[in-house]
Amino acid sequence: MTQLDDPRRSVPRELAPLLRMEVAPVSVSIFEAIEKSIPEYSQFRDNVVDGIRQALVKFVDRIAEPDSAGDPHDDIHRKLGAWEFKSGRSLDSLQAAYRIGARVAWRHVCAFAERRELSLHQMSVLGEAMIAHVDELVSLSVEGYAAAQASAAGTLERKRRKLMELLVGDPSSNWQAVLDAAQAAAWPMPDRLCAVALEPSAAPADDLPPDVLVNFEDATPYLLVPNPVAVSRWIRRALPGWRAAVGVPVVPAEARGSLACARRVLTLAREKVLPDRPVLDCADHLVELTVLADEFLARQLAERALAPLAPLTDRQRTKLAETLLVWLSARGGAPEVAARLQVHPQTVRYRVNQLDELFGDRMHDAEERFTLELALRAHYLLDRG
Repeated sequence: MTQLDDPRRSVPRELAPLLRMEVAPVSVSIFEAIEKSIPEYSQFRDNVVDGIRQALVKFVDRIAEPDSAGDPHDDIHRKLGAWEFKSGRSLDSLQAAYRIGARVAWRHVCAFAERRELSLHQMSVLGEAMIAHVDELVSLSVEGYAAAQASAAGTLERKRRKLMELLVGDPSSNWQAVLDAAQAAAWPMPDRLCAVALEPSAAPADDLPPDVLVNFEDATPYLLVPNPVAVSRWIRRALPGWRAAVGVPVVPAEARGSLACARRVLTLAREKVLPDRPVLDCADHLVELTVLADEFLARQLAERALAPLAPLTDRQRTKLAETLLVWLSARGGAPEVAARLQVHPQTVRYRVNQLDELFGDRMHDAEERFTLELALRAHYLLDRG
């Protein structure tokens, strides 16, 4: 409603002094009616009475000076809306109070019109102005309620962000601070949690469970999921269009490790070491994570353990390394190895004889076999090409 369309401008200004005389008795009548219908407001009599009085005074002021405008930031009706939210109530009671006030005020308007011998037109204009005024008050209270709600949500979000920082920092240094932060953030400390590392995306992310801690502002965004169950499955549904890695479930004090694993998996996926999938689970790639926990050491292991293959040509090295890995992991004879490699058993026997010549007793020593297999797996993981 624009100022020009405001029906309060149509009320004759000379009625303002007469209406102002009605403010006190009408305020009492309205409060008594509200108190009867909404008993809990009796506990806040001063606030309610002040709100009623200001509503009536503002109504008269707008009639007396239609072009005047009060300070929009100092309005009790916005404060009443915020007060309802902070009291843990919906706007239902306050809106009911406005309706009750409007009915009582209308009865007084009718009596006022009769005493002052107003015309039917003047009475109609006054009634329309009153309805417009109540609508404005309701809108102000809704704004106040929404602002308080948004402020509370922002405060809670900041508290949860602080909790996340503590959990993925070094919580062992001051675990009590973590517990205090969880309480302030209204987040029950779970027995287990897992981190979910995310690649930045413009895709929507609005279907996450309310107990999941989120940080989309970080350069490397992540989630902390309490009591994780089937996380990989619901992440696909909740974050379509995002690339995610689900960390291993841990006790909350080890959240940092879960996040580190998840971020490492995302890195390995980008480097084509792991499959290119929207959602990866660390639990499915613990071997790769372990082998490549320190790439420098993994490379040193591969180079030293597989040194006997170094003098060979690339083709020879590829065939013998492949055969050695299958032979070590199969624990079977030439036919099984041949089946896996899809070559003739005699070819396998020939290659194994070559390997025996190159590696000697290491081929048949349990610890050396383990070292060779680990070195081969590191070699293949490190060979990005």
